[in-house]
Amino acid sequence: MQEIWDILKSLDYSPLWISLKTGLVATVLCFFLGIWAARRVMRMGKRAKAFTDGLLTLPMVLPPTVAGFFLLLIFSLRRPIGSFLYQELSIKVVQTWLGCILAASVIAFPLMYRNARAAFEQVDIELIYAGRTLGMSERAIFWRVVLPSAGPGVVSGTILTFARALGEYGATSMLAGNIAGKTGTISQRIAMVIQNGDYLTAGLWVLIILLISFGIVVLMNLFADSKMKNIKKW
Repeated sequence: MQEIWDILKSLDYSPLWISLKTGLVATVLCFFLGIWAARRVMRMGKRAKAFTDGLLTLPMVLPPTVAGFFLLLIFSLRRPIGSFLYQELSIKVVQTWLGCILAASVIAFPLMYRNARAAFEQVDIELIYAGRTLGMSERAIFWRVVLPSAGPGVVSGTILTFARALGEYGATSMLAGNIAGKTGTISQRIAMVIQNGDYLTAGLWVLIILLISFGIVVLMNLFADSKMKNIKKW
């Protein structure tokens, strides 16, 4: 027990803060982009919807390292986009915290998008008709009628997005690397200490991320139950 306490006191907690910051920023980005994309896709024709939905969902079904490989191809300084960003705008993505955010956002985005779209599709169309009858604009109807009605699904998607971004490993390792105090996340630290044979420290990091993830799931369940309290259950 004393050994565990000594490790906790001497532990470098920078991976925890980097993971939390990355997860929060990625979640905010995915929240607005996911809602926007869900709204756009719902208005598309059948073929365009099928293609676009498949494209936006792809990062969820691909191995994260594969997604990271494509991101590296795009944003490497040897590639046109990466070179332009660095030379013209002084923006470097590879091996930076920005790379962590981008990788986590790409991998977590499908969770936000699909949850938001599913929630929007469940909104009663009569509410939208009522809003139009009252003379509300389409934008006002979306933000004041559709989004509040789809609230539980959107919140669930947001929480799951944060949990996914928090634990992202494969794409982050490919794009941002594992630079201590800069891009080293909890998942990367776990992999590194296991390679060094330090299973006790790895176990402590696993326990930390396990507690955070469990807390996120409990929070999501509590929120869902609060929204379902007036609905009769079996």
